Amino acid sequence: MKFIVQGGKKLEGEITAKGSKNAATKALVASLLTDEECVLENFPQIGDTEITFDLCRAFGSEIKQGNSVVSIKTPSIKSLTASALSRKNRISILAIGPLLAREGKAEVPILGGDKIGHRPVDIHLAALRQLGAEIEASENSYIASAPNGLKGAKINLRYPSVGATENAILAAVLARGRTVIKNSAIEPEIIDLIKMLQKMGAIIGLGTDRTIYIDGVKKMKGTEHKIISDRNEAASFACLAAAAKGNEIKIKEAVHEHLITFLNALRRVGGEYRVEDDGIVFWRNNGLSAIELETDTHPGFMTDWQQPFTILLTQAEGVSVVHETVYENRFGYVEDLNFMGANIKVFSKCLGELNCRFNGEGHPHSAVISGLTSLAGRGLKVLDLRAGMAHLIAALIAQGESTIEGVEEIDRGYENIDGRLKELGAEIKRI
Repeated sequence: MKFIVQGGKKLEGEITAKGSKNAATKALVASLLTDEECVLENFPQIGDTEITFDLCRAFGSEIKQGNSVVSIKTPSIKSLTASALSRKNRISILAIGPLLAREGKAEVPILGGDKIGHRPVDIHLAALRQLGAEIEASENSYIASAPNGLKGAKINLRYPSVGATENAILAAVLARGRTVIKNSAIEPEIIDLIKMLQKMGAIIGLGTDRTIYIDGVKKMKGTEHKIISDRNEAASFACLAAAAKGNEIKIKEAVHEHLITFLNALRRVGGEYRVEDDGIVFWRNNGLSAIELETDTHPGFMTDWQQPFTILLTQAEGVSVVHETVYENRFGYVEDLNFMGANIKVFSKCLGELNCRFNGEGHPHSAVISGLTSLAGRGLKVLDLRAGMAHLIAALIAQGESTIEGVEEIDRGYENIDGRLKELGAEIKRI
């Protein structure tokens, strides 16, 4: 599937940030903890949720969809294995905790997902083992059991991994006793998961210095929960507004508190915004200026914001530096941008001030962007989900026609993206 994009069109108007991909998929997995119905509102219709539906159905979930509402109920675990399923995303490993809590056994596919760097799965497995799980890896799956049941533990994550934090939480809510997770991730999607689990009956507390406390309960119940809006969508559309030279674009449902670090970076580069009751309006008045930027775990600058922001920096006067500290191989899209006329060089050195776990490892994780450069339409191929959205932004601000192949990757995380962008004045054809 392809997008044919006619770039350089005037873009303005309103666009709504849909429900968060990263929150919605985890909410589906959380529903496996109970035999009662969970109703999820503001639910996005995207590829990754469809993959997660298949995962849950493999275990026995009954799912109904209607507009942006999903109801899911798993009255019994009919199968303990989903090893034959697609491995196109990383959600499957999060099902180990709920299955062990309910049935004492589980088998899930080995992780897939975007090719953006190593996924530290050992952090997940170490946390689950501390809770009493016994896990073996076969060629295609992880096979887990808990002969003595899950029990509370003190877990100190060596890195504040979002997935490992979620995995530990999902496993601990039905474990015996108290679990303490140190150096946990604290992203908005994790807080959203905690809120849902509390409504289901969990006892979860937030401490200082990235500490989460969980007192295990005997049973979880069904609930109704509204998925938070997607801050990645909001940031992507905001970058488009600032790069598209001056016209206001309002992003409805954008949440100020989820975007604080992004908004600061946008203002530093020369973008403007206005917070309103139902969203945030973005634009730019004058030219953009180069800045230095480093990605980090929340509340730092999110790694998923890096790609669209790099497109914005190609339109800024001067030399900008982006230091990626979360994933070691997230600049694969730069070759296409340079083909379009950008001037970006990628280095293995740490070009920043943050302590970086990739220092001296030889990974291409720093970029120097020399601007301002004019972009021209070209033939592009999507490498991963977030880079795909960056390709689309670049094509929209470029002069001339671009062809973007592999838009299925974009569809994994952005609902009806071409249709919604057309409402802003974009000229996009899906073929």
